[in-house]
Amino acid sequence: MEEQRHGKNAVEFPRELPILPLRNMVAYPLSVVPLLVGIPRSVKLIEDALSGDKLIGLVGMPDSSVEKPQPGQTYEVGTVARVDRVVKSSDNTLQVMVHGLERFKIDHWLEADPYLRAEVEALPDQVDEGVELDALQRSLSELSKEVVKLSPSLPDEITAFLDRITDPLNLVYVVAGNAGLEVKDAQEVLEAHSATDKMRILIQHLTREKEVLNLGRKIESETKQTMDKAQKEFYLRQQLKTIQKELGEEEAGSSEADEYRQKLEDADLPEEVQKEAERELKRMSSMSPQSPEYSVIRTYLDWIVELPWRVSSEDRMDMEDARKVLDEDHYDLEDVKDRIIEYLAVRKLVREREIDREPSVENDGRGSEGKGAILCFVGPPGVGKTSLGQSIARALGRKFTRMSLGGMRDEAEIRGHRRTYVGAMPGRIIQALKRAGTRNPVFMLDEVDKVGADWRGDPSSALLEVLDPAQNHAFRDHYLDVDFDLSDVIFITTANQLETIPAPLRDRMETLHLEGYTELEKLHIARKYLVPRQLRANGLLEDELTFTDEALLKIIGDYTREAGVRNLERQIGSVCRKCAVKIAGRSLNHDTVTPELVRVYLKKERFESESSEEIEIPGIATGLAVTAVGGDILFIEATGMKGKCRLTLTGQLGDVMRESAQIAQSYVRSKASRLGVDPEAFEQTDVHVHVPAGAIPKDGPSAGLPLVLAMASLFSGRPVRGDVGMTGEVTLRGRVLPVGGIKMKVLAAHRAGLKTVILPRRNERDLDELPEEVRRDIRFIPVDLIDEALNEALEPEARRQTDTPPAAVNG
Repeated sequence: MEEQRHGKNAVEFPRELPILPLRNMVAYPLSVVPLLVGIPRSVKLIEDALSGDKLIGLVGMPDSSVEKPQPGQTYEVGTVARVDRVVKSSDNTLQVMVHGLERFKIDHWLEADPYLRAEVEALPDQVDEGVELDALQRSLSELSKEVVKLSPSLPDEITAFLDRITDPLNLVYVVAGNAGLEVKDAQEVLEAHSATDKMRILIQHLTREKEVLNLGRKIESETKQTMDKAQKEFYLRQQLKTIQKELGEEEAGSSEADEYRQKLEDADLPEEVQKEAERELKRMSSMSPQSPEYSVIRTYLDWIVELPWRVSSEDRMDMEDARKVLDEDHYDLEDVKDRIIEYLAVRKLVREREIDREPSVENDGRGSEGKGAILCFVGPPGVGKTSLGQSIARALGRKFTRMSLGGMRDEAEIRGHRRTYVGAMPGRIIQALKRAGTRNPVFMLDEVDKVGADWRGDPSSALLEVLDPAQNHAFRDHYLDVDFDLSDVIFITTANQLETIPAPLRDRMETLHLEGYTELEKLHIARKYLVPRQLRANGLLEDELTFTDEALLKIIGDYTREAGVRNLERQIGSVCRKCAVKIAGRSLNHDTVTPELVRVYLKKERFESESSEEIEIPGIATGLAVTAVGGDILFIEATGMKGKCRLTLTGQLGDVMRESAQIAQSYVRSKASRLGVDPEAFEQTDVHVHVPAGAIPKDGPSAGLPLVLAMASLFSGRPVRGDVGMTGEVTLRGRVLPVGGIKMKVLAAHRAGLKTVILPRRNERDLDELPEEVRRDIRFIPVDLIDEALNEALEPEARRQTDTPPAAVNG
């Protein structure tokens, strides 16, 4: 490649150079220039230069707003520089130190990607020795020292440094690099061909700068005697405006710091927040806008002024209207609706009687805390937990915001990151409040039972402060580092299971259970809510499509199997879409959906009707279980074969359920004579217990009673009645202990058509929660002892079966 060398002190450099555009600055020869490089193509240019000859071309830009300048958008005269040092920052930007060597002029551009490259021509500076040069050099040096003395921001040591400079070009570029020139003026100095021309430009600029500084001294001396502490800030601004006016450079608007100062005044911040914001604003005002810390503080102030510190929604205090809104959106769920009405009643009395205006000793003068509510809706999917939160917000006239906690493993998601980290942001609690725009929204935390934990922290522990009425009035996000009052927020968490929620977190929430729906309840919900909603969603009118009750019941029974109504709405929507095709095609004006038409539209039934079956052989019992989607029935099967009293368990049973099976075997062996079983039969029989749906894990103690009944039936030869379902934990003494989930289990039994349910006597009080039609259709038998259940569930006489092992049945 052709290289250039001009003059005795000229620098050798190639004809082709990578070109690095500079924003808001101009680089000079004989100068060391620090650069901050962050644009990807500029980073690549530096990295390529480091692996080559380390020479690059630096050119200024007339328009600093251009993000990715192309050929023709930069100045044509620049400086050849050598890359001396590169440091990579944590945010992947490069801190580069370059040494300016020689001027150059771009002849023509070669390429723009991956970065700018051009063919250049050396442009050495002309130094004309003589009296004129000496005079100009002396004037420039003296004028520069006078400006240094007048300028409070420049150290006096600079004057001694200027005295030591003898080379005219070196003096020119040292002064030009520190004179604070505008980009166009700095470029004019660089493009001037001779040293004398450069000096004249600098002398003209420094003369004006000297007049400005002298005027500033005069203004200061005239006003300083009458200025007090309160007027100081105003005076400084007026001084700046006066200087700009004298220079003819008066700005049309206020500076960025002034804008933030005005925003802080308008935001009506709490005292602690105001002090912190003013402290950060003061730091920002003293920084260069190019400083990395400047943008960090600016982002922080944006968050401070945009948060709703004192903005609240006005609660609707009309309890009848709130009840009407809740009834419009959801069927039943009386416990939840009553709790919201209670909340409104309390707020109404507190406001009317001005109770929270009287600070108490206990709360250190903060006034009434816990104005919000912290509720936990627990229930299977599809019962309306999330949509109920939206209805509550509508009933109260509040904003609604939600946040999903499922799979969250980082504590910083709740509390935010400290500002020392690159890219730090507030936690999702503060972000959601900013989106809501008020400090008292209805805030839904979905899937609180699915929060994880790892080396980054435990989010459920961070939630302890958020969901504690005694603490959340002073919630401190790590990013904001000031208190934010969450006491007016109504927090609603949702969960499918309570067991996976940590006990301290569960203790802070008021739990409301939303159990599954009966068929009649689903029918009512479908008629009143789901069908109208799907008609609107699919562009249909009410007089164009009608569902009969029989059709809805068929969809409920044969195409869905769930505790909620989510899949039911999905199937209704599928029927509506198929009808919409016909109506849109003008082949139909009105359609009535019957059970037969459901079979046509939805094809084959997805489920056989969940029902009990006639049990004709010994060793089978019907148990009741709770799953993630509600209650269900399960058949426990036991069979025997000649062997040595071994017990085999299959069906993905957990440890607790396996222990229940061992208890059942031991109890039945101990009661062999009462059941009419030959004790020797146990020694000669291996027992295999299987719980179908083998792909689904199962555990818990509530299958103890059906396990006992299955084994007792197997060895006695007396089948278990097919219309009987049962649940309960058992002990070796023959006691039946209480279990959970009674409502969901009984609803599953009702869906399956069971007529009798055996349950622990201590669970009898749970039956009050059941719908009237369920209590009317099912006979409940509460028991304390296993023997009571044996008498009720086993058929009176043994049935001999060809597939029953002879050793398993006595007489």
